[in-house]
Amino acid sequence: MSAATSSNPLPDARLEGLLAGRKRLLITGGGGFIGGAVVRRLLEGSTATVFNLDKMGYASDLRGIETLLERLGPDAAERHRLLQVDLADGEATAAAVRAADPDLVLHLAAESHVDRSIDGPGAFIESNVAGTFQLLQAVRAHWEGLSEERRGAFRLHHISTDEVFGSLGATGRFSETTPYDPRSPYSASKAASDHLVSAWHHTYGLPVVLTNCSNNYGPWQFPEKLIPVVILKAAAGEPIPLYGDGANVRDWLYVEDHVDALLLAATQGELGRSYCVGGHGERTNKQVVEAICTLLDQRLSRSTPHSTLITPVRDRPGHDRRYAIDPTRISTELGWQPRHDFEQGLAATVDWYLANRDWCQAVRQRAGYGGERIGQG
Repeated sequence: MSAATSSNPLPDARLEGLLAGRKRLLITGGGGFIGGAVVRRLLEGSTATVFNLDKMGYASDLRGIETLLERLGPDAAERHRLLQVDLADGEATAAAVRAADPDLVLHLAAESHVDRSIDGPGAFIESNVAGTFQLLQAVRAHWEGLSEERRGAFRLHHISTDEVFGSLGATGRFSETTPYDPRSPYSASKAASDHLVSAWHHTYGLPVVLTNCSNNYGPWQFPEKLIPVVILKAAAGEPIPLYGDGANVRDWLYVEDHVDALLLAATQGELGRSYCVGGHGERTNKQVVEAICTLLDQRLSRSTPHSTLITPVRDRPGHDRRYAIDPTRISTELGWQPRHDFEQGLAATVDWYLANRDWCQAVRQRAGYGGERIGQG
């Protein structure tokens, strides 16, 4: 099995060792893209019970988890508990944390699409800022009530984005010491949540770890982000929108590599410390789109190259020019390295979306999203 298709890069024995006896795990946003990948890894690679707290919004979907549980059987299914809760509801969140009684919390729940934040910033403030506040309050109360032994092992891991750092010029990379400079309603809301988590650590002693990741891609991503949008539009012979001049740069990180990093940081990271996670995958948006078109040319018959579908459109308001991550800290301190290069990961992702177009159509229909452009300000 190639690195690009390996389902469990961290061996089960090592994952159990990382958890170090933590048997009750609370994952917020486990119905989302990255959260779902974390839940699947934990269910497949450990014996822990996973409490999946998700409000089941437009981009939430459990099919990836359900598909895994059909293969693993009833014992694994019993270890997955869905808690359908909106974190912004303080009472419901507190009740969910009490029910989960967790030994470890990974906080991934967030509104995350920049274009949607341009059209409707209020939802991002409510979910990412107010929701994080309510979770911190509930988790703090839980942690303070634990026995001494469980309290010493408890951690909350807050997962964030490199977008909180703003935009880079032609050189340089983001690191843990880069000043915050968010430019969109989405990145501003995530920056606020990062600061809240840090404040609860310094003020109340809550044991936290933070990570800031670059752009994720891979299977089961709701088809509104760049890579799935391009795959689906190109496969259907529709125009492929390319924002502005297409020269905006992102650092692409395959989702399973990110899961490796999250589990290492959550269990081994130094308390109060942040870790930047990037995939060494810097590409312009135009390069990404063209690479997808080349892969589709090899897989689908068409009279003209798929690249002829590329259509420049008006740029996104406030579009950050370049992101890039320096992952030296997590590599040197925790031994993390991405296991997929961009070419491997992209090929696996293209193949997955071509094989799962029915799922893409179903989740878009349920969300009332037809692939149209949003976020024009």
